[in-house]
Amino acid sequence: MDSIFTVDICGVKADLPVLPLPSGVHIAFFNLHGNQTLTEHCGKEIAKRIAPCKPDIIITAESKGLQLAHVTARELGQAFYAVARKTKKLYMQDGIEVAVQSITTGEVQKLYLSAHDAALLKNKRVAIVDDVISTGGSLSGLESLVQEAGGQIVVKATVLAEGAAADRKDIEYLAKIPLL
Repeated sequence: MDSIFTVDICGVKADLPVLPLPSGVHIAFFNLHGNQTLTEHCGKEIAKRIAPCKPDIIITAESKGLQLAHVTARELGQAFYAVARKTKKLYMQDGIEVAVQSITTGEVQKLYLSAHDAALLKNKRVAIVDDVISTGGSLSGLESLVQEAGGQIVVKATVLAEGAAADRKDIEYLAKIPLL
């Protein structure tokens, strides 16, 4: 790791390692795992941004969105949040699934939502919360899960918008980063 990209996320600087993807594109890799201070900061900032939309529930995709969704839901006073998983667990046999392709994996994968989490979304105002949006593949998968579960998406929020995603008018984000 020879290169670092520094981003300012609402007053907190984060040094992101620049990593190559199989496609040859380089990204500034953002990882909240294990970083309590940054996770708390980002979750609280996202909660402030999406609170006016009055979401009833949050959905995120594992794994890097988990702790972010936890903080955001707590800040909004929500007891639960829904999690789209990347592998089908034993308790998810009666859930729903969609295929997605994200920039970081480079291949098609599936997102699974348990029947329990699908029920949390039914007839609810839903906020989609994630760590980074780039091509929008994961976001599209989350949108499909919410629609299939019968929820109404009221806001989509992410910590970082990467590349052209920063030009999208349908998402809230805290900072932008380039594709390198």
